[in-house]
Amino acid sequence: MPVKGRELEIDRFRLQEEPYYAEVNGEIGLFTIAARRQMPVMVKGPTGCGKTRFVQHMAYRLERPLITVACHEDLTASDLVGRYLLKGAETVWVDGPLTLGVKHGAIVYLDEIVEARKDTTVIIHPLSDDRRILPIEKKGQVIQAVDEFMLVISYNPGYQSVLKDLKQSTKQRFLAIEFTYPPQDIEARVIEHEARVDKETAQRLVRLGQKVRNLRNHGLEEGVSTRLLIYAGELMGQGVAPARACEAAVTRPITDDPDMQRSIAELVNAIF
Repeated sequence: MPVKGRELEIDRFRLQEEPYYAEVNGEIGLFTIAARRQMPVMVKGPTGCGKTRFVQHMAYRLERPLITVACHEDLTASDLVGRYLLKGAETVWVDGPLTLGVKHGAIVYLDEIVEARKDTTVIIHPLSDDRRILPIEKKGQVIQAVDEFMLVISYNPGYQSVLKDLKQSTKQRFLAIEFTYPPQDIEARVIEHEARVDKETAQRLVRLGQKVRNLRNHGLEEGVSTRLLIYAGELMGQGVAPARACEAAVTRPITDDPDMQRSIAELVNAIF
């Protein structure tokens, strides 16, 4: 019974449907080799360019559970490893997501690792070299990762600063796969599929994305993500006028500057 219970616990992290993903530059083969050779992987790239969707796709493709942790500045080592909790009159140990993955052969995906505290990220070091171990200090145990366990982190170099950057001692433990916004034909295909819009609308949204991203050299902090272009397409598919859809899904999310908003509105009017 205990074994069956543990299997049920990890089964809830298995993806039931294949997430749609369009390969750009051989990243599927690279990730597959890394998984087979037990290499930890770092996926790098701007917000909304498909990093998380890629990891989901690979978890389904490799038939492994996927445990995703959204990193933040209050994330503690106990949040990842586990802690003792009171249940009734008893104190019981509850495994954290990292421990679950190590024991049961899941892909553990630490999303936006740079947001986590540095004293927390240190605990992944012995898991990301040839030791593949997870020390659990509160229990006085060291757990050896099973063969199928894989550690994946995501990292947005565009947000790096003195206070928020990955240490070289962390970076150089990972195979890195670089992501950027897809080429126009692939991005159009993704938008057409995900937003369920016609090909012409998808192509227009891609053109808008390209034009907006060019504004990065003129005061825009970061280009519009593929994710936001999909949102705009979904709104249009529900009957929202293109100008209003793009304002809600593209312009307002990426900038508060009135001049920049007007510039983007002009681009929308010219394209749609």
